[in-house]
Amino acid sequence: MPLPTLETTLYSVDRGIATITLNRPDKLNAYNAKMREELIALFDETDADDNVRVVVITGAGRAFCAGADLSSGGATFDRKANPGDLTRESLKVGDVYRDGGGTNTLRIFESLKPVIGAINGPAVGIGATMQLPMDMRLASTQARFGFVFARRGITLEAASSWFLPRLVGMQTALEWCTTGRVFGAEEALAHGLVRSLHEPDDLLPAAYALAREIADNTAPVSVALTRQMLWRMSAAQHPMDAHRIDSRSIQSRGQSADAREGVTAFLEKRPAVFADKVSGDMPPFFPWWEEPEFK
Repeated sequence: MPLPTLETTLYSVDRGIATITLNRPDKLNAYNAKMREELIALFDETDADDNVRVVVITGAGRAFCAGADLSSGGATFDRKANPGDLTRESLKVGDVYRDGGGTNTLRIFESLKPVIGAINGPAVGIGATMQLPMDMRLASTQARFGFVFARRGITLEAASSWFLPRLVGMQTALEWCTTGRVFGAEEALAHGLVRSLHEPDDLLPAAYALAREIADNTAPVSVALTRQMLWRMSAAQHPMDAHRIDSRSIQSRGQSADAREGVTAFLEKRPAVFADKVSGDMPPFFPWWEEPEFK
């Protein structure tokens, strides 16, 4: 399916690295329904395109994302306001409206390609929670973060009550979310919300260098499996759950052309050329979490 016309994002692919740029710089990349739809479509595109090995997300201008677009005023978060809004109605399940930000974070969570956040400036509300399912987050020294929901009279969204404590621990998650205060990049680094800090001009080069390390040296199918194994096993109740999928995965991958190539290339002291593709060579047990014995 072709990509829709992009109004709130930019998209490009260069040598295996896809870049998604939140592109409402005059609004500090404030999040709206159109951005939600475009992000879903873009992650469908990156998963389907075997030329994409890694995804980098950043923001245009001086912000990453300043949170939800509040131009609707006090009714911004009222899901039953404007009942004729087809975009909003599409999120309705029974009597409940799905959280729009959550549809994005769950889609990022399901990505078959690693996702690197290059957080170039202020990132609050959905701008902060959108980052949580990204695999690695690099930040500008000018970035600022805030889980400000309690200060707006609402609660956590975008599945952040699941993601955030796993990244920073329960005490830090509770402090950030119950105070709703905005904090700087150094504090984000100290608590593990971001991997590293960079001067503004060095941020994207650092993100692309990390992306190149993945794109140039690893097997796409192995990376796709590994990413899902790590995220999904982070909530497993017993290591036996991980052992079950480890066993199936290593057996399948061990029989693959990629495994033979990886070992041979190592022995011959040359770069490996991995031929298996995410679009057609995922093992038959994938997605394993949908099987009854894994539920």
